[in-house]
Order: sequence, then C-alpha cells, then structure tokens
Amino acid sequence: MNGLEVLPTREVLYNGMILNEFDIDMALKRKPQLILVDELAHTNAEGCRHAKRYQDIKELLNAGIDVYTTVNVQHIESLCDTVSSITEIVVQERIPDSLFDNADQVKLMDIEPQDLIDRLNTGNVYRQTQAKQVVENFFTIENLTALREIALRRCADRVNILTENARIKNHGDYHTDEHILVCLSSSPSNAKIIRTAARMASAFKGKFTALFVETPDFSVMSEDNIKRLRSNVRLAEQLGGAKIETVYGEDIPFQIAEFARLSGASKIVIGRSSATKRHLLSKPTLTEKLIDYAPPNLDVHIIPDTVSNAAVYQLRGGRKKNHIVFSATDTLKSTAILILSSLVGMIFHNLGFGEANIITVFVLGVLVTAVITKHQVYSLISSIVSVLIFNFLFTEPPQFTLQAYDQGYPVTFIIMFLAAFLTGSLAIRIKNQAKQAAQSAYRTKVLFDTSQLLQQAKDKNEIVSTTSNQLIKLLGKDIVFYLADGEVLDTPHIFSVTEENLESCISENEKAVAGWVLKNNKRAGSTTGTLSNAKCLYLAVRSSSMVYGVVGIVMGGNTS
Repeated sequence: MNGLEVLPTREVLYNGMILNEFDIDMALKRKPQLILVDELAHTNAEGCRHAKRYQDIKELLNAGIDVYTTVNVQHIESLCDTVSSITEIVVQERIPDSLFDNADQVKLMDIEPQDLIDRLNTGNVYRQTQAKQVVENFFTIENLTALREIALRRCADRVNILTENARIKNHGDYHTDEHILVCLSSSPSNAKIIRTAARMASAFKGKFTALFVETPDFSVMSEDNIKRLRSNVRLAEQLGGAKIETVYGEDIPFQIAEFARLSGASKIVIGRSSATKRHLLSKPTLTEKLIDYAPPNLDVHIIPDTVSNAAVYQLRGGRKKNHIVFSATDTLKSTAILILSSLVGMIFHNLGFGEANIITVFVLGVLVTAVITKHQVYSLISSIVSVLIFNFLFTEPPQFTLQAYDQGYPVTFIIMFLAAFLTGSLAIRIKNQAKQAAQSAYRTKVLFDTSQLLQQAKDKNEIVSTTSNQLIKLLGKDIVFYLADGEVLDTPHIFSVTEENLESCISENEKAVAGWVLKNNKRAGSTTGTLSNAKCLYLAVRSSSMVYGVVGIVMGGNTS
C-alpha cells in the first residue's frame, strides 16, 4: 500500500458499535482506473447499499473500474459442503463461483501450512487473541493442508474452463446432450443439493434447470420456509445460471419425472428423503417413487442428507404444520349434513330399505362434508360420528343403543368408516387439485391477456397502465411504475389494489433505489441483497441491456 491513495471508509452504526465499511459512492465518485478492495466475501453491515462486498465490486466493474481483490478458497460457494466436511465449520460468507471463474486474472498465493501458522502466531494476520482462536479452531495443519489442495484444484479447474472456452471459440459452438435437473425445496439441506447439481452441470458442460413442484400446501407455507425457498432459488440462479421452472400437482415424484421426460433431462439430482420404510407395508418414500416413475434412460442422483428429520422440509411445496382450527360455519355445516343423513336413513329404514342403502347415505354425507368444509378433520369426525349414529339408530337388536350383538356388525362398522373416510379424503384431494388448476389457469389467462392488451396499446402510458394492472391481477400487490427518460426516471405512476397511503413508496429514498436499478440494470430493494431497506422490490423493465423503465412491487409486511 506504500505510495497508494487510500479512500476513507464509511462509518456505519450497528448494534451500538461503529463499523468501518467500504464507501462505494466515494469510490465511484473518485473513479480510478484501478482500485484494490480486500476481502471479496465480506458481509457488509446493515445500512450499506449491498449486503455483500462482491456486489459492491460488481457495481465498480459496471462503472468501468478495474478491481484487484482477495478471497480465500473456503469462501467459494460450490466448495462450501467440501470445506465444512473437512473443517466441521460452515463458512457463512461466500461468493458465487461465476465471479471467480469470470475473473480476468487469478493468482494463487500458495504457502506451506506451517509457515502460515507461524505468521498467525506472530500476529502478522490477526491480533494475538484472534490468532490463537483461529489456529485452534480452523487453521490446523490438517485443515490447511486440505484447503491448500482444494485451492490448487480449483485454480486448475478454472484453467480448464478457460482452455475449453478457447477451444469452443476456435472450433464453433459446443453441443452437449447433458441436461441436469435439480429439485428445489425449502429444506435446509437443499443448498447442498443445488451446489452438487451446479458442479455436475459445469463438469458436463450441460444445461442446468431447477424445478419446484407447487402443491396445494404451498398456500400454508411458513415464513421461514418462504425465505429458505427464495434463497435456494437465488442460489441456483447464481451458481450455474439455472433456468427456474415451476410445475403444479399433488403427486410430486410423478411431476418431477414427467417434467424430466418432457424437457429432455438426462440427470435428476435430488436429496435423500428423510422418510424411511418402517415395515413391509409402509408407503414408498418420495425417492423410491421418483425412481419408479423415471424413464429407464434417466439417471437419478441421490445426495445424502445429514440434516435431522425434524429440520427437513421436503419437496412438498413448503408445508408447515396444519394447526386444526375449528370454524363455527364448518361445524354447523357438518352437523346439518349428519342430521340430514340420519333423517334420510330413518326414512329408508321405515320404507324397508336394507342397511347397505342406509350406509351409502352416510358415506354420501361424509363426501359432501369433505367438499364444503375447509379442513380434513371434519370428514374424519363425520366418518366416526356416522358409524356411531348408524349403530345407534339402525342396528337391531337392540336399537337406540351403541351395543351390537350381531357378530358381523364390527366388520360392517369398519368398512363403513373406511369407505366414508377414503371417499372424503379423495374429495378433499380433488378439491385442492381443482383449486390449484384454477389458479394455474388464471395465471396463464392473465399472461395471455397481457400479451394481447400490450399489442393493442397505443402509447407509453397505455403500456404502463396495462402492465401495472396485469401485475396487480397476478400478484395482488400495489405497483409503482417509473418510465425511463434517458438516464433518469420520470414521475412515478401509482397503481393501488388497496386503500393504503402509498406516499412512503415514492419517497426520495425509494426513488434513489429505483434510479440505481435503472443505472445498473439489476434488481434491488426489499427481499434482495441490495438496498434491502426499501419498501418495494424494484425490477428493470428491459430488452437485453436496454432499460425502458423500473417497476416497483410494494412488498410491505408480506415478502412472499
């Protein structure tokens, strides 16, 4: 650093402490030809523009500033699982592999493990107290030796990528039949599965697709699962530029296998199901079903899952525990149907109809209950109560008691209960599938209508109005739309689905975030790692690199 100009840092107050962070605005204002920025994987303090320092560096590069920076091998995203298996420590600060692979120059700073430990012990890297802690917990001889090998291999992989790119450039396009399909979920272990699939796609030079199966349970997804799923989607996009696809259905293994067949996938990467067969008659696990459904020429790669069963969220659309909530309306409906079934049964009994006909009436009652109520517990309770009512009213002798002397009645009761419960369960499943199909059809219709309406639009204002109103239909959220006038934004257009005051969504701070999106052609704002304190999620309306406007989706308290 001797003889080099040093830019002052930005002071950020965080939890009562003053932190010194890289001042990106000062760097952009200074606009040097070359800037040195240490610690590429650093996490910025809350209040900084970007969540990660590598995002700061991307903005510097977009501004035409060359950057020299440093990173340790354990901070490269795809190596996270390998490093944690060696060191038993999960490194939280990580950078996308693409940032490393796309660097114009990479220099490996190699050093013998013992020499590095000596430097640590003499205080050349950390303060003495910190150095002692990291040497004991992380930088052991064994760990450093393994990390050194990983660093050498990773640099060699980068050389192979550069060589392959040069070969492709000289000999025309490179075609491959490999298509890697990874299954997305909000499981804590899904990130490991995505990293494995991304490495496979990179190694095979193949297409990379990430698939999420949305089931009816998606509507009751917990907030933690929403955040994990969103994080996993971004990880797939970040690591291998995965194409994100969503399909809808109740039978998850079938949906995965069918999508793989239709899309021409050659390999599926999925986590091992936490469910195990406890006995011979147990239902097959998700993984076993997928293998059965998969075409013979499709390879299924199952990645071991070390996360405990209690913590695992499998490929079920984000299910959280369904807490049973009894509704007065549904309770009255169920009671009314039971009373009506009993009255019809009494009429049949007096007319001399057989017990089979009366049982059919009660099964029908349970089926109707399942259709018109919201929770499966009502069909279960109706099944049990129907058996008791049938026993009380229609079994002889003795009638009007819960006793049954005929030895065949217990079997009759069991069959009646199973028939009622199974038909009720099937009715609920069909109802949920119909609801999901209707939602999917609605989304498709909105997109189709959008295409037609945009073709009919006569000017920019009609395009803005059409786009915003269609987004409101699709998302159910307020929209703020900015048209671009060269390198600046015009007055915002507000389109509200609620009666709330949206003045705070067009404040100077919000406009600054929208302006950043216009300038950098990247998303920012709420739910992102850039200017995340904003009230809206801002996306560029663009064609290739040309930005025509910025749309803000008002997230509010719901960030799903």
